[in-house]
Amino acid sequence: MTGPARPGTAENRPDPLVRRLHLIIVAVMEFMMAGELIALAVDRQFMGLFLVLMLMVLIGVPALFPGKLPVFIPVEIQIFTVLFIFATLFLGEVRDYYERFWWWDLALHTSSGVLLGMLGFLFVYLVNENELVDVTMKPSFVALFAFFFGVGIGALWEIVEFGADQLLGMNMQKPMLGDPSGLTDTMWDLIVDTLGSAVIALAGWRYMHRARRDRTDFWLRRFVRRYPRLFGY
Repeated sequence: MTGPARPGTAENRPDPLVRRLHLIIVAVMEFMMAGELIALAVDRQFMGLFLVLMLMVLIGVPALFPGKLPVFIPVEIQIFTVLFIFATLFLGEVRDYYERFWWWDLALHTSSGVLLGMLGFLFVYLVNENELVDVTMKPSFVALFAFFFGVGIGALWEIVEFGADQLLGMNMQKPMLGDPSGLTDTMWDLIVDTLGSAVIALAGWRYMHRARRDRTDFWLRRFVRRYPRLFGY
């Protein structure tokens, strides 16, 4: 077995259509943030200006220079990540979508539960498929891990929000009507995180059962073939 492949090598090369989609999404985001940057500069809102600049770098650099990343991250995961960062920090915090749309926070936490559950599921699948790890996990265990992975990361994020509000004077825990402490917002965030993780855990459990029964060529096997170095091949 040879050493790990560098990002951008043939064994780690994403589908050209997926790569093009990633660049288009990033270009649209950068264009929107550039317009906001000008408006913030005119209004002398320097804190927002700094945040948008950091977001433009965080979202743009990995897309333009994938070979410079310290670790290899599949482009599909990069797309999910930049979409979530954009919706959370730019639309949510800079554009005040949290205030303008009461459901924005709940929608993001629900989707984050689904995405984190998928990442947890993929992580266990990586271990399960790796030739160096002599273990075969049941679908129920993989699904359970995915569920608690999503819930656990959601809980850690609530701690981050609480710390930012207490130490930095931010307003990440959005007070709800009749509850200025933000406790109700936190509980609803955890509830929808749990629901999102449960949905992906159940879906993963079903598809693993079906794939093993029918021996179908499902999408995770295609993912393994596209990025073999992630699996130790």
